[in-house]
Amino acid sequence: MHVGLNLVYLVPGETGGMETYARELISALVREQPELRLTAFVNREATEAGGGPWGEIVPAVTVPVRARRRLEWVRGEQQLLPPLARRAGVDVLHSLASTAPARGHFRRVVTVHDLIYLVFPEAHGGLRARGMRALVPLGVRRSHRVTADSLSTRDDLVARLRVPGEKIDVVPLGVGSTRIEPSPETDLRARLDLGHRRVALSASAKRAHKNLVRLLEALALLPEDNRPVLVLPGYTTEHEAELRERARVLSIEGDVRFVGWLAAADLEGLYALADVFVFPSLYEGFGLPVLEAMARDLPVASSDRSALAEVAGDAALLFDPESPRAIADAMATLLTDPAEARRRRAAGRHQAARFTWDATARGMLSSYERALA
Repeated sequence: MHVGLNLVYLVPGETGGMETYARELISALVREQPELRLTAFVNREATEAGGGPWGEIVPAVTVPVRARRRLEWVRGEQQLLPPLARRAGVDVLHSLASTAPARGHFRRVVTVHDLIYLVFPEAHGGLRARGMRALVPLGVRRSHRVTADSLSTRDDLVARLRVPGEKIDVVPLGVGSTRIEPSPETDLRARLDLGHRRVALSASAKRAHKNLVRLLEALALLPEDNRPVLVLPGYTTEHEAELRERARVLSIEGDVRFVGWLAAADLEGLYALADVFVFPSLYEGFGLPVLEAMARDLPVASSDRSALAEVAGDAALLFDPESPRAIADAMATLLTDPAEARRRRAAGRHQAARFTWDATARGMLSSYERALA
């Protein structure tokens, strides 16, 4: 079997969780089935950046477009990729980022991570929103198999896009087992001006559905003399200005660190020094940050919405994300009750261990076989 991987979307360092998905899945597929033939189809940015498993672990073919330009990305995926994949002789083309070519002389599998463009349309504005509304249903309809990260996303596909349930394979994501050396705590505390304070960490993009406004409101409800410093890593968006203004109005500017996109060693260092991980998102197709925190021995307080309750199980302390008081109470419990924090840490390690990239690879291989059948 020759599998092509559609990575036309992937701009290294700018694609967030979908880049993690591609990197981890490629390595896991090679481990799981060394004889499998793989070809990655990448854009010009990825080719020029290098440093990925595409081109190093598996051969890569450059689709001559720049994916930062949305129209070029669509043209590359819909017009240029099918003949390149046919020329390479692929049997199955796997599109990893929710959109897929509508045609091609090969079987097609598409992974849909979430339907946020429908559930929270404000999360994607302008041309991107219009493109997702057209391209996701098209790719799903014209693909032979659809994979979803969670039961929650599968149910969304059935209810909102009318995808037959028997066409969908649920293939959960995994948690990386290889970690780099974290930045030293002393250095990180000095650079981020954390002092000796306790730290609450919430790693996510600054987007409205991540519900960070209510997290700030929850932080303000905690007693000032026992309030942790809240660290918010994640790439900057237009929404960050609103978050900064909300922190100012709440008089908690000194309690929040907007640190932008961090080097991997710095993020690893934050996981190591934090006292609690808080994830108040209103909608997730999976919720990988929750598992990443659990795997790093952090007690987790999480929203109970969409796939988060499914992924976190009873290992996280779940809360109603629309209630700042509920978020504040969950944070306070994990910060002030050592026995509860220990219990959640142990449960979190066990829960995270259930999700591996090797299992993800096995699930995808089964989906490829179903597509061929």
